[in-house]
Amino acid sequence: MFEKRYINRANRILNKRGQVTIFIIIAIILVASVAAFFIVRNVITVVEVPANLEPAYNSLLACIEEDASVGISVLEAQGGYIDLPEFEPGSSYMPFSSQLNFLGNPIPYWYYVSGNNIQKEKVPTKTFMEEELGRFVSSQISNCVLDEWYGEGYTIIMDEEAEADVTINDADVSVILKMPLRLEKANDTVLVSRHEVVVESELGKLYDSAREIYDYEQETMFLENYAIDTLRLYAPVDGVELECSPLVWNADDVFSDLEEAIEANTLSLKVDNPGLTLANEEDKYFVVDVPVDNNVRFINSRRWPHGFDVNPTENGGSAMIAKPIGNNPGMSMMGFCYVPYHFVYNVRYPVLVQVYSDYGIEVFQFPFAVVIEGNKPREALEVTATEIPKAELCEHMNTETQVNVFDSNLNSVEADISYQCFGEMCSIGTTSKDGSLVAMFPECINGYVLAKADGFKDTKQFVASTIYSQTIDVLMNRLFEQTVNLRVDGKDYNGEAVIVFNTEDSSDTVLYPGQKTVDLSEGQYEVQVYIYKNGSIKLEETTQEQCMDVPQTGFGGLFGLTEEKCFDITIPAQEIESSLMGGGTQNHYILESELGSSSIIDINADSLPTPVTAEDLQKNYLLFEEKGLDIDLR
Repeated sequence: MFEKRYINRANRILNKRGQVTIFIIIAIILVASVAAFFIVRNVITVVEVPANLEPAYNSLLACIEEDASVGISVLEAQGGYIDLPEFEPGSSYMPFSSQLNFLGNPIPYWYYVSGNNIQKEKVPTKTFMEEELGRFVSSQISNCVLDEWYGEGYTIIMDEEAEADVTINDADVSVILKMPLRLEKANDTVLVSRHEVVVESELGKLYDSAREIYDYEQETMFLENYAIDTLRLYAPVDGVELECSPLVWNADDVFSDLEEAIEANTLSLKVDNPGLTLANEEDKYFVVDVPVDNNVRFINSRRWPHGFDVNPTENGGSAMIAKPIGNNPGMSMMGFCYVPYHFVYNVRYPVLVQVYSDYGIEVFQFPFAVVIEGNKPREALEVTATEIPKAELCEHMNTETQVNVFDSNLNSVEADISYQCFGEMCSIGTTSKDGSLVAMFPECINGYVLAKADGFKDTKQFVASTIYSQTIDVLMNRLFEQTVNLRVDGKDYNGEAVIVFNTEDSSDTVLYPGQKTVDLSEGQYEVQVYIYKNGSIKLEETTQEQCMDVPQTGFGGLFGLTEEKCFDITIPAQEIESSLMGGGTQNHYILESELGSSSIIDINADSLPTPVTAEDLQKNYLLFEEKGLDIDLR
């Protein structure tokens, strides 16, 4: 009995094992079949088209090649884009939109600065261009016209769905279009699902050269450096002239000269490739040391959007006036006058880079912005993915920010908070009793948080970016009223004097003795004291003519016509009744603890010899530069 049960159990186990084996075999067959299907499918896609059907099939291949060629041309003309990115306008501060209009063709900037001063980079990759071209060919193939073959007995059936794979090489572009196509004529029939064409094009090589130039510019700012050289050659930036009358420039004329110089100098730039030849030694200055094999052209036009501004100008107008030093009584007749000038420029303009093959058959082009801020190249690139720029800064508060305001002892301060960026000021709100404010800020780069509170010095704190939410701590310095006590040669002085307290961001003037108090906070001060006494020096009148071009009034001014206007600058005859008789200048750091424990600031200055002649007065101004001050708080 036992033996029989054992045998039956063994048979059942063997039967189960046999079933498992059968399942495994079936699974293997299925896997092999699937694999064979894909392998065979890939093999089948490489179909030999019968000779009878080749004319019609070659027409389809010609359509693919033509569509690819058109797409390549668009990529090259539009800086690697077929579908343009969303347009972003510029502003009065930054004239660049996101596209440069070149001969009616919009080209996306690879680098530009948005209307609210945010640097942006939109450089397409080679993979992106392959995808762009693939989508273009896939969408255009449905427009391929094969009607002529229907009348010759062909049956042509194309699938509406098509997908193109593109590979961009140095010397050609490979396009593989996946789309079922059935051709029939007489007894011949063929089904082709994979169509491949190779278009001769240097798109890949031209793009690589374009990237080399762009990356070199971002690393070295070579275009900005050329711009600074041009600025210093063609515009008054800083210097000194031995003159007793003001120097006057017309900003409009300066900008016009800059436009012409920038246009000409940009066109003169070349890259150092094997085919480069120079007409003379001086041309080496215009050779850009970037290793590319292709020909490169740099283009700027004064008709393109650009921005020029300069400070200071007279009353915000176009007159740039540098006033003489030493034009004080007594100086001019001694011939000691000089005119120092220092003008700060912001210059912004586009450059279009064209990389082209031999004989100019293919041209790949892209623009980017050249930006000079405060006579210096722009800062290193800060790329951001911010959406459309907001030129009206205060109308778009998008970033939640917390501001905490403290005094020097970390006590909370109730303060009015505002935000300043790129010429616009936005009121944000007031901190609570605990010195904190959570509010929405506009998005901007390189702005300032401003805090104002009674009894404290107005505080301006730099904030690199308000693109992302953050917490900003502002430290305010308390103001303390101090009584100024002026002494000359150690003795109390109650005559006329001008006392100036200069800091990095402010200046307070005391007209002594009518005014004797000043509000000071902790910080570094440059204290200047000018002491005047009665004198008797006569100066004769001098006159000098200055001329400048100004826009015509009336109808002519609408067309940019100008006319010369001349005016006389007269230094009238004077009898000096008050001469510089003492004073000096001193840098001094004042601590809050000193201010808190004192109410009087003692300043001791040295006297100067009493001037009798203009020459004596000149000597006093020279001596003044060497004199220091003794400063003490009590």
